[in-house]
Amino acid sequence: KMGNAESNAYQNHLSRFLPEEQSDIDGVFDTLSGSSGSAGVKNGKATKKTVTLAALQARQSIILGAYMREPLPEQMTTRLYNGMKSIDLPGKSSGLSEQIVKEQFVIFMSNLLKGNADEKITIIMRMISKTQGPVKGKQIQEFTEDLIMSVVHVLNYRKELKGWNLENTRDSASGVKALASQLLSELKPADGTKPVGPQLMETNFDQGVIQDWVYRVPQISIFLSVVIRQGLHVLHSLPDQTKDIVNLLPGCKGVKGRRLVSLFDIPSIMYLNSHLPAELQHKWQLLFSSRLHGESFSQLCAHIVNKGPCLVILKDLDGYIFGGFASHPWEVKPQFQGDNRCFLFSVFPSLAVYTYTGYNDHYMYLNHGQQTMPNGLGMGGQHEYFGLWIDSDYGKGHSKAKPRCTTYNSPQLSAKEDFTLDTMEVWAVGDLPESAGKGKKSILDVDPEAQALLEMAGKSRLSEGLREPIEEDEDDE
Repeated sequence: KMGNAESNAYQNHLSRFLPEEQSDIDGVFDTLSGSSGSAGVKNGKATKKTVTLAALQARQSIILGAYMREPLPEQMTTRLYNGMKSIDLPGKSSGLSEQIVKEQFVIFMSNLLKGNADEKITIIMRMISKTQGPVKGKQIQEFTEDLIMSVVHVLNYRKELKGWNLENTRDSASGVKALASQLLSELKPADGTKPVGPQLMETNFDQGVIQDWVYRVPQISIFLSVVIRQGLHVLHSLPDQTKDIVNLLPGCKGVKGRRLVSLFDIPSIMYLNSHLPAELQHKWQLLFSSRLHGESFSQLCAHIVNKGPCLVILKDLDGYIFGGFASHPWEVKPQFQGDNRCFLFSVFPSLAVYTYTGYNDHYMYLNHGQQTMPNGLGMGGQHEYFGLWIDSDYGKGHSKAKPRCTTYNSPQLSAKEDFTLDTMEVWAVGDLPESAGKGKKSILDVDPEAQALLEMAGKSRLSEGLREPIEEDEDDE
């Protein structure tokens, strides 16, 4: 990076952007530097135009008027500024100037939006801590929490939550902490240790470990991209190589006007959606809620049978929130069903996903009205000893793991091994199967077992509960 390498490096970074992207970046820089674009052109390069922290913080009021809330929390704006300042240019006294020049701004955008882990790492290190050298676990935790909180904040601000909102989901604050802790658990110190809790907070991590972490944990790069694009409002509408952001959140269906507060929070939705098969990540639709449809196992079955893959989530009376992903449509039968894409998960007090071990194929089970086999909904483990079990005597359940569930390697998910159910929801993920749609021949019409189930539930064949109209009230985009 010596001599006239400056212009070459800068041009290389600039060339990563399409012409329309370049003009978008120019426009944002001009706005931030308060210039019309004609000032300070020397040798064909913008040298005098600079951006300060104050200008970044005022970016919102320049564009939107001071009465609006800011797109990004102040601490994240400061972190972005520190990241821009960290970019050393040849012939420029490094890091001493409080002004950001155009080259720094462009290289910052290029590295974070188009770069690999190697190119991102110096900037991320400086966003974590203003001082050089190793950083403590506590500093990484604070950075990660700020990052997740900023994503929720800016998507809400830009009205990009796709039908979810902060009123129809759990409070995001605990979800932010839980997701940050989950991502931090992926840090792998060079010495092979696995510090946890207070020990993790005080451990020093050098740049190599954090670079490896950014490489292995895609959420960090995706979240940074959202914060920059939506927060600074740059390249936010242009197509890009990264499709990750498209399915960061699924579209939300089936809750509009129902005054339901889901058991999910925005961070847990983003995390769990990333673990679903790609073709199911674009939409979630509420099929069943014990608050809306009543506390009845027959009601539960009537609303979820043959509706395609879905997420089951429940809260026990101690406040623990957990559930499972069913990769196949639920069927009422005394055999195990599903495949190795199924998983169990925990949302509170910790956020985690537990995937199949290969030990057995006891992925999912739903049975009702039989005397010889257990009646209820189960996932993982074995009869009488499920990783997750809801008894057909609605309200009772268990999560057994001594010490782990055989199918999913999950720990006990509930506060007590045998728990009492407080609330339960089931969400269809992806597009509903055609047979579940209006006016189509229902799978119930050819499945006597499911039909008998409906009659037991006291519903007519054309029951409203089973064929609720499929809402298309929110735009998926």
